Amino acid sequence: MSDFPSPLPTPLPSTAAPGVAVSTLAAPSRRRPGSSRSTRRISRHLRAIRISLTGIILLALLYTVAIGKSILVPLVLAGFIGLALNPIVAAAARVRIPRWLAAVTVMILLGTGLVWAVATLSTPALNWFHEAPTAMRSFAPKIKPMTQQIEAASRATQTLVGGTVARNAPQSPNSFAFTAWDVVAGAPKVIASILTVALLVFFFLVYGDEILRRAVEISPTFSYKRHTVSIVRSIQVEVSSYLLLTAAINVTLGLITAGMLYLYGVPDPLLWGSVAAIANFIPYVGAITTTTILAIVGVLHFQELGPALLPAATFAGITAIEGNLITPMLQGRRSRLSPVAILLWLLIWGWLWGIPGALLAVPMLTCVKLITAKLRGWQWFAHIISR
Repeated sequence: MSDFPSPLPTPLPSTAAPGVAVSTLAAPSRRRPGSSRSTRRISRHLRAIRISLTGIILLALLYTVAIGKSILVPLVLAGFIGLALNPIVAAAARVRIPRWLAAVTVMILLGTGLVWAVATLSTPALNWFHEAPTAMRSFAPKIKPMTQQIEAASRATQTLVGGTVARNAPQSPNSFAFTAWDVVAGAPKVIASILTVALLVFFFLVYGDEILRRAVEISPTFSYKRHTVSIVRSIQVEVSSYLLLTAAINVTLGLITAGMLYLYGVPDPLLWGSVAAIANFIPYVGAITTTTILAIVGVLHFQELGPALLPAATFAGITAIEGNLITPMLQGRRSRLSPVAILLWLLIWGWLWGIPGALLAVPMLTCVKLITAKLRGWQWFAHIISR
């Protein structure tokens, strides 16, 4: 047998005219533009379908988050508390202390501090709450010159546009009433929420690492398991460090504010220091709100305008230094967020969950940034919301 391959058969000469042969060979080249147009049309349809499905899924997710507020808010809050306390429990576990014992000890200490804070601050808070209508009535004469100028400008504007100024408008009755029955009626829901958060925090602290280990075990290969563990551990460390550092900064700000108010002679400085610490979890909005509250409290307590506005002005300077110098220096660039992203995130979660959503919005956004910066294919989102 020959080692060479058999020659290809020689094609027979075509009996058709040369023009026909050329047109036959050129036919496939004429079909290509139509084929590419149909391919582009199909890809456009698929892209439109994908965008529509993404929008539908996003709307369904927002609806689910909104109606699941009573379940998701305690779950998210417990997750943040568990992440913040996990380094303490992990350090105790490294010295052979059982995780459940360390978790119980930490939660008892934290709960005792919270109970003491609530017991200490509840009385002055209720006093201010009940005296608010009387205080606002005494506050009105102090700003009467300013309001008279505003009313005069409003009347002049309405006259120019041909409107009429309403006179002797009936005063709407004060429909707001706060009684002891309101406290008793709302107590079971508050107690149930606190117990839910406490139980979730305990289980996160005791069984969180075990759940993570079980999740890693389903990875297909050993290298993938090791990569997953390294990413999850780094995310856990960064999120825990951020939460602990943010809580420490806010508590320190509250203590400094309380000391400043005590030196200025403002009543109940611990109450307003606590308000400043809690509100500082909401960037920009919290500082503006606390400054406004301190200005009102100063005007109600002091007779002259200068001493009345001095506490609010001092707090504005303190929070400006904290927000623009101390916090960026301690947290670094990894936790810095775009102001536009913060405001949009606050609007979304404040609309979905109210005040709890506004308090949890920025910690959630920071955690999302830290997580997406470690995930392949999601670095673009972390880059967009970065400052």
